[in-house]
Amino acid sequence: MNDAMLKALTKARVWWLGDWATRRRGDRGQTAVEYLGIIVVVVAIVIAITGTDIGNSIKNAITQKIADLTGK
Repeated sequence: MNDAMLKALTKARVWWLGDWATRRRGDRGQTAVEYLGIIVVVVAIVIAITGTDIGNSIKNAITQKIADLTGK
């Protein structure tokens, strides 16, 4: 790699990082709507697991693995 190419790549990388930092400054964190969306998804997953046989299957598999490890 020659010096001119190295300088061009370094300049491009510094520009890209500077651009990224500028874009990130405008985003100061999660909004209440985003948190609400995450909560809704988690609640939906919990309801889906507890309302079907998948929840019992997971519980039985975990219980069996614990019993295998402890020898009981």
